[in-house]
This record gives sequence, structure tokens and C-alpha cells, in this order.
Amino acid sequence: MQRTPRIAVIGAGIAGLSCATALREAGLEPAVFDKGRGPSGRMSTRRGEGWQCDHGAQYFTARSPQFRAEVARWQEAGAAARWSPRLRVLDGASTSEPGSDLARFVGVPRMSAPARLLAGALDLRTGVSVDAARRAADRWQLRSVEHGWLAGRFEALVLAVPAPQAVPLLEPLAPSLAALAARVRMRGSRALMLRFAAPLALPFDAAFVNYGPLRWIARDSSKPGRGGTETWLLHANAAWSEVHIDEDAQTVAELLLAAFVELGGARPAAWSAHRWRYADTEAALDQGCAWQPELRIGLCGDWLNGGKVEGAWLSGRALAGQLRRAFEEAC
Repeated sequence: MQRTPRIAVIGAGIAGLSCATALREAGLEPAVFDKGRGPSGRMSTRRGEGWQCDHGAQYFTARSPQFRAEVARWQEAGAAARWSPRLRVLDGASTSEPGSDLARFVGVPRMSAPARLLAGALDLRTGVSVDAARRAADRWQLRSVEHGWLAGRFEALVLAVPAPQAVPLLEPLAPSLAALAARVRMRGSRALMLRFAAPLALPFDAAFVNYGPLRWIARDSSKPGRGGTETWLLHANAAWSEVHIDEDAQTVAELLLAAFVELGGARPAAWSAHRWRYADTEAALDQGCAWQPELRIGLCGDWLNGGKVEGAWLSGRALAGQLRRAFEEAC
């Protein structure tokens, strides 16, 4: 009796979860490993006593038929909903509304909900920081910072992590894939989560900011399914974030709060900061995914497929298709 191929997927963001879901649907046996406490990657939410705030991806769109169908499934499961904020573009002296009537979606009751929905049907192992892999007898074994070499062998290996994190894992294993990942420049982002005792009287719920250190501000508590404390999210722009990526949180907060107040906001009752070291890609690739069949190792992620949540999900599906075909041909 032929054994079901086992696949190790490193990374429980949307790309890794999408890939693992498609592998499972194809009759393969994926196991997902992530260094965090739970799934979601940059579709993350910070929570505290009486408050929550999405501090990574703020919303997602669905343009392709495949992803529109997936988002509809998330909506039906109660894990996503359309968000229609009062949206503005702030250009210094002028204020305008975005030109397109683009449908924007968010996770419900928090941005991490779609990831948790996908992870619920998978073998997910959290708190596992994979730092090396080796190949013996045509199978892969993983090593983690916490546990050393892990039990279990896998017929294929998927890396669904930011490009700079993939490079050191790939260099001793697949130099051509390491070179591909090394071509990509990912940028950081400084985020600030604000809590207020009462709603702010601003004439918008979210805004793209085209001057100063900020790029995006949003009343997180205006999103569907939210409740409790009034919360706002501030994202600094990429150039400013890169300059201040290693600055202490207090200094970053003071600078971003001053910019928020200048836009009509106010100082909060409390704030929390977060540093995204790899928030987005300066120029994302458009090849979908990468697959090296002779080693059975592949890459997926938004950085390989135009960026954004939809790009990550489609990238994972594309790589799963490559694996499925490889194992079908091997039978």
C-alpha cells in the first residue's frame, strides 16, 4: 500500500495556509510549522483588556474569480465581511475621496479570522522556529530553535515566509531559489495602535495620507464585528519606517502621534507599538510561485505574486498545484 506523501509547510500566513489547504484537498498530508503562537502572519490583530486592533493588513480585495469564491466562503462561515468606511485621501492642503468603488473586506471579528478558519482543518504546529532543513533518502527533516531536529520526514518542503527569511534556509539547500529570494527587497513598517475613551469626531473612518510620516490611518473599531474601545491604527510610510525601523517605541510613537494630531486626531489614552520588519515588497515578483522538482522544494508568498492578501492566497494555490502534479507523475 502506497504511503500518502507528507509535505512540510513552513509559515502559517495566508500563503502557507492556502497551499496546505489545497494540498489536503488533493489527498496529500501537509503539516504546517510556524514560529508564532497562532496562524495569520501579517493578517494579525493585537488584543488587550477591552480592546483590539488590526495592526498588519488592514483589508483585502478580491479581483480574481478564484479568490472571490474563497472570500464568499469566508463570509458564509462568518470569518469575513465587507467594510465600507468613510474613506479619504489626504494630500496636505487638499482632501479627496478615492476614485474607485472598490470592495474591501476584513476578517471578522478580527483580521486573523480567515487564517484561523483555514488552520482549523490543518495539522498546525505553532511555536516552532525552523532554522534548518536537511535531505536524506529523498525526504526532508526539519530543525527548530526550540527542539533541535524534529521527528518526522517529509517528501516535499514548502517555504511560505518573507523572502529575507527564506534566503538563509535555502542557501545550503537550493542556491538558485536562494538567489531568487535574495533579489527581492522587502520593507519594514512601524505601526501604532491607539485607544480612546470616546469616539474621535473625525469626518472619516480611514485615510490614505500622502505627506508626512504616515501612509494610512484607520478607525479600527469601525470595521464589522468590532466592539469595545475606540481604536485607531497608524501605519507609517515605507521610507519613513525604514529610517526609523530600529528606533525605540517611545520615540516612534511621539513622532507618529504628532503627525496624527496634525491631521485632526488627538493623543490617545493609551497606545501600543509594533515593528513589522518585513511588511511589504518594494517590487513584488509576478511569477506566482517557485518550484524545484528535483529537490521537491518550493516557495510561495505575496512577494512572488504581486503582493497583497489575494496574491498570497493565489501563490499558495499555485504551488500546491505544482506539488500535486509532481506526485501524480511519480505514481
